[in-house]
Amino acid sequence: MLNSDHPEPLYIQLKKAIQTAIHNGIFQQGEKIPTETELSDRYNVSRITVRKAVEELAQEGYLTKRQGKGTFVSHPKIGRKIEHLIGFTAACEANGLSSHSKVTRKEMIVPDPELARALQLVKGEKAIYIQRKRYAGDNPLMLENNYYPESRFSFLMDETLEGSLYDLLRDKYGIDPNRPGESTLEIVLADEDKARLLETSIGKPLFYLRTMIYDQRGLPVHVGKQFMIGDRYQFTL
Repeated sequence: MLNSDHPEPLYIQLKKAIQTAIHNGIFQQGEKIPTETELSDRYNVSRITVRKAVEELAQEGYLTKRQGKGTFVSHPKIGRKIEHLIGFTAACEANGLSSHSKVTRKEMIVPDPELARALQLVKGEKAIYIQRKRYAGDNPLMLENNYYPESRFSFLMDETLEGSLYDLLRDKYGIDPNRPGESTLEIVLADEDKARLLETSIGKPLFYLRTMIYDQRGLPVHVGKQFMIGDRYQFTL
């Protein structure tokens, strides 16, 4: 029970109580928390106090408000240093989360001139386009779009690609994607297709990361165009 005689304001006490409930699994990730009225009754405080506590917890990333649906416990953010080369699987492991992938597209494509130059393709060579839906725990977090040179990576057409692609390249094929090229990062909004694949809402902010990756010999491995749910991913510089 909250203490009105305590020097801390009631809304701070309530914030701490809700945070404790989240950490102890009483309010679980992805689940809806009680309404303002229910929290007011449970903790014997005014709805104004509840509203202030919930607003601050939402601003701090503990809670997510969904219009017309209520307030939900946020999923944990995946942390990643932007200047370091680290795959999605390794980033999830570093943050204590399991991961898996679902291939949504796998095909040979005719590259545009920009892609052909980036992948150093010879005239007439195609590119392999692989799109994967990447999961952190049970929830989709990233839509991965990678483009590979056909001549060196045709074997990918026969792989299931459900786990770490970088581990597969290193362990099975002796290709070490260890040299990042130029990367750009920007914020975009989810269109209908991306919202459907990432199981989120249209207009949801997404990180768009464009990367160029090379192997140990300095040869192109892939051009990456990745879309990550913005409120579940965190880059540090």
